[in-house]
Amino acid sequence: MNFRQVGLGVLGVLGFLLTWQLLPLVGVVREQYLPPATAALGALGTELGTSSFWAAVGHTLQAWAIGLLIATVAAIVLGFVIGSSQVLRRLTNSTIEFLRPIPSVALIPLAVLLFGNRLESSLMLIIYASFWQVLIQVLYGVADVDNVAMNTAKSYGLNWWQRIRHVVWPTTLPYLMTGLRLGAAVALILAITAELVIGTPGLGKEIALAQSGSAIPSMYGLILATGILGVLINLVMRFVEKRVLSWHSSVRTEKAA
Repeated sequence: MNFRQVGLGVLGVLGFLLTWQLLPLVGVVREQYLPPATAALGALGTELGTSSFWAAVGHTLQAWAIGLLIATVAAIVLGFVIGSSQVLRRLTNSTIEFLRPIPSVALIPLAVLLFGNRLESSLMLIIYASFWQVLIQVLYGVADVDNVAMNTAKSYGLNWWQRIRHVVWPTTLPYLMTGLRLGAAVALILAITAELVIGTPGLGKEIALAQSGSAIPSMYGLILATGILGVLINLVMRFVEKRVLSWHSSVRTEKAA
C-alpha cells in the first residue's frame, strides 16, 4: 500500500469537505440550496440507520450487477467472434462506430415505453452503455494477438477453441479487465440515472424524492452515498483485476514499485 497516495487522497477529501462547509457559511451560495457539509453528512448518517436506505442500495446494486453481467457476457462472445474474423471486423466496424456514441439516456423514452418504471428499464440503459465499454476492449485484445503465436498454435494442431483458450484469451484478458472496470463505473452511473429520471427503485429515486420533498440535506447525503458506492465498486474492481492479472507484467511491475 502506498501510504503517500492514501494520505494525499485523504487530504483531498478533507479539503473538498472544508471548502463545501465554508461556501454556504460565508454566503457564496445560499444555505437552502447548498447546506454545509456537516448537515449533509449528518443526514447521511441518519439515512444509514434506516431500512429504506439499504433497500434502495440493494435495488441499485441489483440493477448494476445484472446489467453489467449481461453486457459483459454478450461483449465477450461477440468480441471473440467478430475479432477472430477480418471479414466480420470490416463488416461491423461502421455499425459499431455508429451505435457506440449514442448516449444511453437517449433510450430513456423507449425504455419507458417498453417497460415503464420497472427494473427492465434500468437494465436496458445499463446493458447498452456497458456493452460498448467491454466490447471495444475485447476487440482490441483479440487484434493484439501475436500472429507468430497463433501460427505456432496452428502448427501444433490446436483447434479453434484451443487457440482461443490458450492464445487469444491470455492476450485479451488484460483488455477485458480494463473494459470491465470501465463498464462497472458506467453501469452505476446509468443505474442512478434511470432511477432519477424513470423512477425505478434505488438510490436515484430516493434522491429525487428528497429533492421534491425539499429535504435538501438528505438529498446531498444520498448523493454522497452514490459517490461512496462508486468508490467502493472501483476499489473492488481494481482488487479483482490485480488478482486475475497477478501473472501479468504490468501488475508485477506495480507490486515491485
